[in-house]
Amino acid sequence: MKKLKVLILVFVAFACAEKQPEGIIVTIKNTLDFDRSFETIEIKKTQLASLKTNNFKVLETETNAEIVSQAVDYDKDGINDVLLFQPEISANSEKTFKIIGINTEKKQDSSVLKCYSRFVPERTDDYAWENNRVAFRTYGPKAQKMQEEGIKGGTLSSGIDAWLKRVEYPIINKWYKKNTDGTGSYHEDTGEGLDNFHVGVSRGIGGIAVHADSVYMVSKNFVSFKNITNGPIRTAFILNYAPYKINGIDVKETKYISLDYGQNLSRYTINISGTDHISAGITLHNKDGETTTNKENRFMSYWEPYFDSELGQGIVVQNKNVLLSFDEYITEEKDKSNLYAQLKVSDNLVDYYAGFGWKKAGQFTNKEAWNNYLSRFSKCLDTPLKIKFINSAK
Repeated sequence: MKKLKVLILVFVAFACAEKQPEGIIVTIKNTLDFDRSFETIEIKKTQLASLKTNNFKVLETETNAEIVSQAVDYDKDGINDVLLFQPEISANSEKTFKIIGINTEKKQDSSVLKCYSRFVPERTDDYAWENNRVAFRTYGPKAQKMQEEGIKGGTLSSGIDAWLKRVEYPIINKWYKKNTDGTGSYHEDTGEGLDNFHVGVSRGIGGIAVHADSVYMVSKNFVSFKNITNGPIRTAFILNYAPYKINGIDVKETKYISLDYGQNLSRYTINISGTDHISAGITLHNKDGETTTNKENRFMSYWEPYFDSELGQGIVVQNKNVLLSFDEYITEEKDKSNLYAQLKVSDNLVDYYAGFGWKKAGQFTNKEAWNNYLSRFSKCLDTPLKIKFINSAK
């Protein structure tokens, strides 16, 4: 009788044990001699096909704790194309993760998304984006038309504006709201930061030009947009520009822009025809800062005194075969002095990263700290975290 009771207890315990869902085991390895974080792992849908679902979560196998992840449907066909997550991996070490399928779609509250972008019709027709560290915006066709017709409030620029935020929570909607309802202005710092970055016709932080006949030619404002995703890990969108002529040839330009959590640099993938090179630029403002160009580590920077603080701008090029040269272009023409990275276009595509660090935000204290960030960013691009699929597990 005792033996029977024991068998029954064992059976009940086994039956009540939580069934472990099917999953895919991956290891993420860091081969560099410093800790890595805020680098986004991308797992493609083909690598997740065995889970037979469109929604996922990621667990650390050591603790079984869920970490933040985001699934993205790039082509808007209703099927998620990639799964994103950001592991924290110590120097010269690796971690194991389990990806499991879930039945319900994760709902995101747009009011608190750390990586967020949107079209802003209430402020003419800006397009703005941000994460927990930085924020940007650029300008649309209505702003261009207003400027060309002499209407107050217009802007004619394909440069990239920076919003100097110094809080981790989202500010885009809050700043636009107080500006439009008259309760405040995003040009004044009330503790969260402000917009005092001047763009004009400059390239701002990461706008592009085409160098032709000793002149830098630029597009006008974007003419259309497409939002791809907002989430805890990444925001991404597309901006299209009207064709413009260089030496009788139509140049057609589309920007795919994304910004990931924890990073100061937006990624730009430029699809452009009509030229085999572009120039990605950062504005030199009053020309009273310090420029740095580093071809070996594929970055350039500008550290400048800025109002009551200091500001670093920078560009990091994705691939060593893309970076041709640098040009510190100085002119007396208003807003046209820029530091340029001359980049090679292959198959109509070119990749780079552009962003900033504001001293008042407490992220970077001086030029050396900012340049070290750009240099390390480049090194991580050269040596990405290694992903290895172990097996499908139950």
